[in-house]
Amino acid sequence: MAQAVNSSKNRPSDPRNNEVVSPAGRDPQQGNLETPINSSPLVKWFINNLPAYRQGLNPSRRGLEVGMAHGYLLFGPFAKLGPLRNATNANLAGLLGAIGLVVILTACLSLYANSNPDKALASVTVPNPPVDAFNSKESWNNFASSFLIGGIGGAVVAYFLTSNLGLIQALFG
Repeated sequence: MAQAVNSSKNRPSDPRNNEVVSPAGRDPQQGNLETPINSSPLVKWFINNLPAYRQGLNPSRRGLEVGMAHGYLLFGPFAKLGPLRNATNANLAGLLGAIGLVVILTACLSLYANSNPDKALASVTVPNPPVDAFNSKESWNNFASSFLIGGIGGAVVAYFLTSNLGLIQALFG
């Protein structure tokens, strides 16, 4: 077996001898690598359709979408895995925990906005980052305030759905 591997090193047509990781744009000075994962069409499509990279959205809309997703997903761990998971008001504790974390994350976003962050750079996965998205403190603060509204809204929707699960199952099932 070792002899077969050694003999394959002399054949350029052997797939084991192909380079799968290369410098982005064939320029090693960029400091970015092009791999089969980050340069695949599926990954590029997925990343470029996330709210942070989607073209044509204003910062408020981006913040609202990101906040709704975070608020909705943060409710579950607090309500179903938290220390009050067996209490009668576990869902309310989950709602308050999710809202509290969204408030903390909004404060962190505001602090980051005031640190003068650099503009987004083009990469292999995102060759054309949105230019107007995060180019000023004002746009970052619009993103943060919309994140707060969306996060609280997402947590309230998750609370409503979880608290009324029996009613919803009776309607649809």
